[in-house]
Amino acid sequence: MRALLSTWDKDGLIELGRGLHALGYELIASGGSARTLADADLPVEPVESVTGFPEVLGGRVKTLHPAIHAGLLARPTDEHLGELADRGLAPIDLVVCNLYPFSDTVADPDVTEGAAVEQIDIGGVTLLRAAAKNFERVVVVCDPAEYAGLLTELGLGAMTLERRRELALAAFRHTAAYDAAIATWLGGQSAVPGELPESLHLAAERVETLRYGENPHQQAALYRWQGSAPAFEQIQGKALSYNNIADLEAAWAMPAEYDRPAVAIVKHANPCGLAVGASAAEAFAKALACDPVSAFGSIIASNRPVDIDFVKGIGKLFMEVLVAPDFSDEALAWLGRRKKNCRVLRASTPGTSSGPLPGLFTRTVAGGLLVQTDDTTGADRSAWRVATERQPAEAELDDLAFAWLACKHVKSNAILLASDGATVGIGAGQMNRVDAVRIAARAAGEKAKGAVLASDAFFPFADGVEAAAAAGVTACVQPGGSKRDPEVIEAANRLGLAMVLTGERHFRHV
Repeated sequence: MRALLSTWDKDGLIELGRGLHALGYELIASGGSARTLADADLPVEPVESVTGFPEVLGGRVKTLHPAIHAGLLARPTDEHLGELADRGLAPIDLVVCNLYPFSDTVADPDVTEGAAVEQIDIGGVTLLRAAAKNFERVVVVCDPAEYAGLLTELGLGAMTLERRRELALAAFRHTAAYDAAIATWLGGQSAVPGELPESLHLAAERVETLRYGENPHQQAALYRWQGSAPAFEQIQGKALSYNNIADLEAAWAMPAEYDRPAVAIVKHANPCGLAVGASAAEAFAKALACDPVSAFGSIIASNRPVDIDFVKGIGKLFMEVLVAPDFSDEALAWLGRRKKNCRVLRASTPGTSSGPLPGLFTRTVAGGLLVQTDDTTGADRSAWRVATERQPAEAELDDLAFAWLACKHVKSNAILLASDGATVGIGAGQMNRVDAVRIAARAAGEKAKGAVLASDAFFPFADGVEAAAAAGVTACVQPGGSKRDPEVIEAANRLGLAMVLTGERHFRHV
């Protein structure tokens, strides 16, 4: 029996070599793997002695030779084995191989193209695919975590055809993910900003099985794009649920819109409070005041480190998740004593979108994917146009800008009322816009008087503006673009509202 070992990651290689040698395997190894085994006083035959051909091109070509691949691809038939014997070749029964760390290399933002290209493995991928194709006869292992189990199975003679098939599947998944990482990186190198790629090469690995999905009868798991780092580090609390993770993604993006300290309080992927302040603690207090009832069981996200004043402001409020860039030692100690079940997460980077390619949002649909660029536009006041006779005051403009950014994160149809850098009423996910206005106004109550309004899309009729004015709203911001814009603007003039048109909308359906 012969085993070929060709590994970038040398962890466990010596122990594996000793185990295989004890089981009677002849060891063949390439390059650094051969030197590692030889230095451990293991009998090992370098690849070049099998091929009769030295490594060339600085090690780019080592195992790409018929003496290796015929030994791997020969089926266990008299015809194939006889042909090997006629040519002085021998079968290889086991391949242990892992690949150059391409994903780790390109994760470095300063990596050069030349350095990245050098980490594209050719021979290793070919070894894995050849061995995996012939799993009926050849055992293939690409994960060092499998070494101990491999030795046990081989020693017991328990390497079944089903197990060989499982290992082959793991190898093909590994090479598929590797190729996807290369294609994604190379596509990104040549991508034109603002243009969608011709194709997407997606590979994700399961990193956690969740208790259940949105509902207890649904199975769920968390997958991470191949080679990507975790976006959050959990510091304390129970494991995240499917709904926690979905809400966390929505919550973390909201305060990232603002340069000032900002806090979002989120339920079912919608904000029930969002505010800016002089400090994170002040922003939290203002956000909580928007809808303290809905804040029960919420996800809270801050774009500034959380200190003791912040967590003391939480008081007895039950929250599912608290996420921030960092936490003071005092804050963590308080949370550990008072909120032991709360999931506390440290975020790696503020508001970064997730996906196989930076700047793209994807969702599955029947038969494929919908892909769009992220909605990253801010509140560019220089592009706004005041459409009404009354000009908004400077304080109103500040609140309109705050509300316009916040409205991006509310499910359509979306209406958001704001005052003094904080939401005071939100109407989310309604089937018509006037009902969204009424819900937001009802939630705001007296706080609607003197507030401003943001609408994620145009008013199709004047009734939405009329309902806002009746609640006490003094100014509104909306995209404009309806054929009834003149009627809507006339209603705003009649009711004394200031109206700003942005020329862009912010639908958010998922």
